Formats: sequence, structure tokens, C-alpha cells
Amino acid sequence: MAALGIDVEDESILASIFRDSFPENWRENPDFTLYLSELSTYGVDKLNREPERLAEERAQILEQTQELAFCNYKTFIKTAECTKEIYRDFGLVEKHVSAVLDKLPGLSEKCKQFIMETEETGASRRMNSLTLNRHTEILEILEIPQLMDTCVRNGYYEEALELASYVKRLEKKYSSIPVIQGIVNEVRSSAQLMLNQLIQQLRTNIQLPTCLRVIGYLRRMDVFTEAELRIKFLQARDAWLKSILGSISDSDPYFHITKTIEACRVHLFDIITQYRAIFSDEDPLLLTSNHIVNESAIFHGWVVQKVSEFLGILEMDLEKGIGSRLDSLLGQCMYFGLSFSRVGADFRGQLAPMFQKVAMNTFVKALQEAMEKFQEDMNLYTLISPPSMLGSTIHMTLPTEQPGTLQPPMVLLDFPPLACFLNNNLAAFNDLRLCCPIALAQEVTICLEDALVKVTKLILAFHRAEETAFSAKELELFIQFCITFTEDLVPYLNRCLQLLFPPAQLAQILGVPPTQIHKYGSIGCINQGVILDLLDFILPKKEIIIPPKKSLDEELEKILTAESTLHSPGLETNNELLSEQYSPVMSSVVLSERTEEIKPGLSDVDENASS
Repeated sequence: MAALGIDVEDESILASIFRDSFPENWRENPDFTLYLSELSTYGVDKLNREPERLAEERAQILEQTQELAFCNYKTFIKTAECTKEIYRDFGLVEKHVSAVLDKLPGLSEKCKQFIMETEETGASRRMNSLTLNRHTEILEILEIPQLMDTCVRNGYYEEALELASYVKRLEKKYSSIPVIQGIVNEVRSSAQLMLNQLIQQLRTNIQLPTCLRVIGYLRRMDVFTEAELRIKFLQARDAWLKSILGSISDSDPYFHITKTIEACRVHLFDIITQYRAIFSDEDPLLLTSNHIVNESAIFHGWVVQKVSEFLGILEMDLEKGIGSRLDSLLGQCMYFGLSFSRVGADFRGQLAPMFQKVAMNTFVKALQEAMEKFQEDMNLYTLISPPSMLGSTIHMTLPTEQPGTLQPPMVLLDFPPLACFLNNNLAAFNDLRLCCPIALAQEVTICLEDALVKVTKLILAFHRAEETAFSAKELELFIQFCITFTEDLVPYLNRCLQLLFPPAQLAQILGVPPTQIHKYGSIGCINQGVILDLLDFILPKKEIIIPPKKSLDEELEKILTAESTLHSPGLETNNELLSEQYSPVMSSVVLSERTEEIKPGLSDVDENASS
């Protein structure tokens, strides 16, 4: 322990003395440590001689080294060359090792990737083996879209619906598989094609069994709600009906409207029957929201729309003009309305105003033409030939008068303008009687009164124009002209008007006695006083006959008695009377161009027309 302490002490002393005399790494050299230990045992003299000894030893060692190098220089050269080559080889090795180290991570990744690809290849091989084993089942699934398309295009809708149902189940189980999604999309496309085909079938002429089958398929497809399905059915059938109506030629209004009536009566009734057989309004309503869908209103609204469209077509064709076949058209329309009454869509009440308007417009137009013709005749009329001479040149055979008939006054032949005017009026009456609603009594009467007032003004205009040039004979003829107009033509037109609108029937509708009808204005009876007032200054005072109220009542009672004798309570009998009574006034010898043969009316007018 003492020696160790001395060594440590000596070492510290030596370290303090030779602090900067040697490098630090020498401390670790055992020879240096041993040498220092020896130095610490030397005396002063020996220490003084130590540098010389060291120098001699150094020189000796240097000499030995030189001698060694000289004697073995080849070995040293060889050693240096070997060392250089070894150094170079070690550099190459280090370089290659560094390259290997750099490539080791990539090699590791490639190995991992190879392992993964090997695992995937193995899994794929196993999957291919499984696919091969299940080839038949997979092929059947993959062929579903093609099979679905074939079924739809060939009309095998039952099988197509089964395939669609099977695909829906597959989608619920394997919705994440892309192949299954592709199959589902293709099947949906085929289902859409089937939907279009089924709706297209509803746009064709199909019968009830086919309609039931098609609606059954649509319900199983579960595409529409119940309300939407009803709307689709009505839209499709409506499109088919419109195509039929659109194919009807509209060049002739009568042909167009009669064919339209026939098509609507047959096909529209079929559509309503099909709808009621397929959809039941008594079923509970299917609700798609919080609001209640009144499905029965869908059908009601559609029927109302179809009736409105038909009435619009009817009104349009009536405005174009159908000639003298208004009664025939009315009978067909009434029969159409009667047919629809069985399905709760009786629209006969809406026909009356339309036909009433057309009948009135036709009558007004005929009266207007009669007045225009009368004006032309008066412009060309001259009071030259005495009536006796004119009448003496006429050889005509009058028809045999039957009881209850009404013959025109033959005195009118002496005055051709009045005769032509009466003929034109009778032609208007004959056209009106074919379709003569009782509601037109007042309008027809007022229109006839206005026409007679205008005729009277034309006569007065003729008088003012020719008054200064009248001779005594011409003045007498003109007065006779006015008397014939007021006492023969106007009363005759009044009687014709009462045959068109029997006072008994008017009184029954108004709820008043027949003798009191004249108190309610111009209803079925012309007010002759207006005409007489205009011609008052021309007519002789003795010729002015204004029947008192009692005489008028007696005349009405006679007419009612004649009607009861002839058993003519309704409009149909009156039509028959008019066909016999409205005979031509003028002979063809007198004025052949103005003669119009008054054709008898149809006796088989529909009873609905009279209402």
C-alpha cells in the first residue's frame, strides 16, 4: 500500500514536472510508465548522464535501423507494395460493402413484396380452383341480365319478374361485390324497358283481360303507388283515345263530330269499364305522406275532363256549321249522354244550351238573309201591274186542305217581295223546328219582331222614296201592299210561331193560364201593335183592327181546342204539323228562282231532343 502510495505520489510529481513534455496518450503506454518509474529511482548524477545515454541509444538504434533497411530493402519494398495493394483491396471491399449495405433495404422490400405476391398468387390459385368448382352456378348468375333482357323483349313478363326478385335478394346479401352491382344495374335497365313496354301496351287497343294482366305486372314491379298507378293508367288510355280522335278527318264538321261521338261512346265507355274493374275505390287508401290522397277524385276528375273536351269539340264543330242535320246530331249526343248515365257521368244537361245557341244563331242568320233579300226585292220592286192582272196569269193547283192544317195566304202572290220574305221565314221555321227548345220561345219571338219592324221600316223607306212619284193607282196598290203585310203576313207568322211554341206548353212551364201568357212579354206571340203604329199614317183607319183582350183570349182558346182535337201535346206532333202546313207560298211560274220547297221534317226525332 505504501509502495502504491509512493507510485501515485511519484506519478503526480512527474506529471507536474513533465506537464507539457509528452502527449497525453503516452500515459496509457506501459513502457512509458515503466520508464518514468525507473527515472524516479535515479540519482542526480545518473539523471545528468541519462540524456547522453539516450542520445547514444538513439543513434545506435538509428544505425541499426539503417543497416536493417539497407540489408532488407527488398523486403521493405515488397512489404510497401503489398501494403498498398492491401489498402486498395480494402478500399474496394469497403466500397462494395457500402453498396451492399445501401441495397439491403430495397432487397428487404422486394423480398417482402415477393412474399406478398406469393401469398396473393396462392390465394388467387385457391380462388380459381373454387371458381372452377362452382363454374356452373357462377355462369347462371352472370347470364341473368341476358336472360332478363330476352324475357322482356319476348314478352315473358312473369319470368322477368321472378328474375328481378332473385336479383334483389342477391343485392341485399352481396351488395359490396362489384360483379353483383353490375348485374343489378343491367337488370334494372331491363326492368325499365319492361315498364315502358307495359305502359306502351296500355296505349294500344287492348281488352279488359289484358289490362288486368298489365296492371298486375305493374303492381308487382312496385314502381308506382296506388294513386300514381291510377294516373298512369288513365294517362296511357287517354293517349290511345286521343290518337283515335286525332285520326278522324275534320274536313267535314258533321262527319268529324259524328265519328267523334261514336269513338268516345264506345272507347271511353270501355276505358271506364276497365278502370272500375281494375281499381276499386272501396279499398283503403294507400298513404304516401301525412296527407290523404282521394283516389276516387282522380277518376272523377278525368271523366269530367273528357266530357269537357268532348263538349269543346262539339261546340267547335257546331260553330263551323253542320247544315240542317242538327236534330240528328242532337239525337246522337243524347244517346251518348244516356249511355254515360250508366256510369254516373250523364252530361245531357250541358247539351241543351249549346244546341239552343246554335239553333238560335241559325234562325237569326236565316232571318237576316230574309231581310237582306227583302231589301233587294224592294229596291227593284215597282207598283205597275194591278194585282188582278198578276193573279189572272197564274195557274196553280193548291194542295188539298186537311183539317187542322195551316195554309199560307194566297193573296201574298200579288206582292212578290212579301211572298219571298214569307218563304224565307218559313224556311227558317222549318230549320228551327228540327231542334226547337221551348226555352227559345222568347228569343225567337223577339228576333222575329225585330225582323218585322225592320221590314216595316224598309216599306216606309220605299214609301218615302216613291211617295212623290206615286200615281193614284200606285198609291192604292201600295196601301193594299201594307194591308196585306199587316193583316195577312204578320198574323200568319204569328200562327206559325204559336205552332212552334204551343201556348199550352208555355203556360204549363210558366205555371199560368194560357190566356195570361201575353202579360209576360213577347213569349210565343208577336206584338202586332208596334208594326201597326209604324204604318198608322198609311193604313186606312177602317182597316186598323186591334183585337181587344177578350178577342185575343178567344183566339188562344180556339188554338188550344184545335190542339187538343189533333192530339198534339208535345213538340214531336207539332213538328209533323209544321211539315204539312209550311208549304211554298209562290208558284214556280211566278218567280221560280225564289221558290223553296219546304222539306218535311224527320218524324223520328229523338225524344231527348224535345226536352
